Amino acid sequence: MEFIGKTHIDFIGKKNISFAISAIIAIIGIIGIVRIALGTANMGIDFSGGTAVQLKFAQPVHIDKAREALARHGMKEANLQEITGGNKLLVKVGKTSVAQANAADLIQDAFRKELAGNQFVVESSTEIGPAIGDKLRKDTLVAVAISMLGIVIYIAWRFDFKFGIGALVATLHDVLAMFAVFFIMNKEVNLLFITAVLTIAGYSLTDTVVVFDRIRENMHKNTKDSLVTIFNGSINEVLSRTIITSLTTFLASAALFFFGGEVIHDFALALLVGVAVGTYSSIFVASPIVEVWGDRVKVSKA
Repeated sequence: MEFIGKTHIDFIGKKNISFAISAIIAIIGIIGIVRIALGTANMGIDFSGGTAVQLKFAQPVHIDKAREALARHGMKEANLQEITGGNKLLVKVGKTSVAQANAADLIQDAFRKELAGNQFVVESSTEIGPAIGDKLRKDTLVAVAISMLGIVIYIAWRFDFKFGIGALVATLHDVLAMFAVFFIMNKEVNLLFITAVLTIAGYSLTDTVVVFDRIRENMHKNTKDSLVTIFNGSINEVLSRTIITSLTTFLASAALFFFGGEVIHDFALALLVGVAVGTYSSIFVASPIVEVWGDRVKVSKA
């Protein structure tokens, strides 16, 4: 069964439009990364510092009521997470959310007053200082940079250096797009978001390699055709596979987004954005970047 029949779309001919769109996305994404590096974006307590308190209640507690209780005591931006097994609740409060020093005591006082009939005990209380958050933020940016370098090395060895640059630009484009969306929506940037970024970087690379494999195969078979003809033909040949794979992943991420609960809501959102942008970049960014170089590229026979 073919999801899409044979197509003859001139993807390379639309490269100027796709490059303009990607440039706008990249600029917004770079602004977001700079804000993160400076610590001025909407940072989670993993990067900005804060307090994490895990509580065990005697009776089940509805997370919405717990959130309302904290909001009435000046902690509207508190992040709540239900822990399966034992009526447990994890509360994270950033440094900027509470003016007083001892946020753990404030959380307990709020629940004692607002949920008086439901006794609880504190199982753990953790303070994340700004120094640790700053180190995590820097280490995260380094991790993303190293992953980008690894992509160039792998693709350059597997195909050609020009293909490596194309894959790097496409993957970097996807990463910047995710940062751009979260920056525009003022979503919290935490370790879970960074996990999604690195996940999508791998997904995007895999999708790009599939297209590059077909290009390499056609370059060996059609040595007299122009790069534009080979690239367009190759992308059209794998278009059905690319869309089906992306659609399947998108639907799984959408299920997490709508039914996975608030804790992984932003993580699922990042996956949705990443899958959509990754599919776009493997078609409209990676291959056109290689074609722009102009000369016949050399690829290995492996």
